[in-house]
Amino acid sequence: MLTFERFVVLRYLRGPSRATGGRRFLRFVLFVAVGGVAVGVATLLLALAIVRGFSREIESKIVGFGAHVQVESLRDEPLPADVVTAERLRRESGVRSVAPSVLAFVLARRSATRIEGVSLWGVEHLPPYVAGHVQPRAFSLAPDTSGRSGLVVGRALARQLGLGIGDLLTLLTPPEAGTTPGFGLLGTRIRQFRVAGIYETSLANFDEVFVFADLGAARAFLGLPAIAVTRFDLTLATPDSATAVARRIEATYGPPVMARSIFEAYANLFAWVRLQQSIVPLVLTIIVAVAAFNLIGILLMLMLEKTGDLAILRSMGASARQVRRLFVALGAAVGVIGALLGTLLAVAAAFLQRETGLLRLPAEAYFLDRAPVLLLGTDVLLVAGTAVVLCLAAAYLPARVAARLDPVRVLRFR
Repeated sequence: MLTFERFVVLRYLRGPSRATGGRRFLRFVLFVAVGGVAVGVATLLLALAIVRGFSREIESKIVGFGAHVQVESLRDEPLPADVVTAERLRRESGVRSVAPSVLAFVLARRSATRIEGVSLWGVEHLPPYVAGHVQPRAFSLAPDTSGRSGLVVGRALARQLGLGIGDLLTLLTPPEAGTTPGFGLLGTRIRQFRVAGIYETSLANFDEVFVFADLGAARAFLGLPAIAVTRFDLTLATPDSATAVARRIEATYGPPVMARSIFEAYANLFAWVRLQQSIVPLVLTIIVAVAAFNLIGILLMLMLEKTGDLAILRSMGASARQVRRLFVALGAAVGVIGALLGTLLAVAAAFLQRETGLLRLPAEAYFLDRAPVLLLGTDVLLVAGTAVVLCLAAAYLPARVAARLDPVRVLRFR
């Protein structure tokens, strides 16, 4: 049903068919108000989508490397095989899978002038995220016909050492490793590996440091017993419980067993993500607020332009309450139309970015080569709803001023 307020609001938004001069300008200003709200909503939604996309991508990369909980020894040596086993950890509440691994610092030598310190990571299966970002897809860590085991290295390390698929890489244990308790190494150990694959995650702290080998080959190279494990990586059914599970494991096994959640192990990266999540919405909400409160000036201009019309409406029986509701309805219309247009613009931009990756980023600074987007329905409802509420609040002051107009005085001095 088309009420009095709705009829007038539609008339103001549409404008007269032959508007000229000031009326045409006023109509333009009203469109600018709608555009301001639309741009504010779209900007805020895109910012939230990019921040949430960053959070999702960074978390998936880090968890893909080290699962949700890492169980290792405080003494930097293999875990006691008679105390901590994969079977016992699997029985812990909330644990979905357990991956044993061996990690040790070694030297990677390509030539006399190309030597880098790396972390050798012996695994039964590559971490999920790494496995999905290895070239070539069909690779093997098993020994070749010459007995050289396969090795998967990061793209950054491969560039530093000039490595390609099939190249040989010599790993050496540092001389002091022979005195490390539990490793049983007699001096420096040397072994050649074959580069079977190259992975790239854009995380410099990983791509430059970690090299992956078969768990058995890593144990043999380091001189460890066949059942030795330096770390267990636990994947949980609910990632949010990682810290609680880590504390429970530490309390159950006691020293020297240490358990850390992935959020504790890489606290600096997660703190960086949280910082963006906390600041960006606050800053960009101001954009929507400014656009909404600009509506005060625009509606006041409209009221001044339409003073004569309002006086005629009052003289024809329109009440002050109806006039007030008229301006509030106009503010709501600006908010709703602007929020809808802004949402459509944000959805289109997010889809375009996801499909084409137009917005590129320096990977060395952001750990990603393109801006990720994750647009949630809850964010859309929250931002659009906030924009409409702010527009309603901004329209209240002009509505009260318009409602207090004296039609007799206006018509007398018109």
